[in-house]
Amino acid sequence: MKKMLKKSFTLVEIMIVVAIIGLLAAIAIPSFINARNTSRKNACINNLRQIDGAKEQYALQENLSAGGSEPALATLVGPDKWIKATPICKAGGTYTVNVISTDPACTYANGHNL
Repeated sequence: MKKMLKKSFTLVEIMIVVAIIGLLAAIAIPSFINARNTSRKNACINNLRQIDGAKEQYALQENLSAGGSEPALATLVGPDKWIKATPICKAGGTYTVNVISTDPACTYANGHNL
């Protein structure tokens, strides 16, 4: 009489596969986090550029001087204005428009600046 042999994975083989998956995850997760943070920073800087352009267009239309007033963000945003929707910092910062001759700023601590 012949014995029936079942083919299956041994515990050592399964442990090796789990270790390889863990190693790949340990390499991939920090790279993913770094890429996400870089993407958020670039999106914020592009929002700051958009605010700056809208601010300059507003100053030209209203004949404002370079060091003059600081327009509110609500003045620049609207369906019939220079920015269609209010820009939002994906990292959680808030935007300050600043006076006409100064670049807009983001309150996020890790350097979202023009």
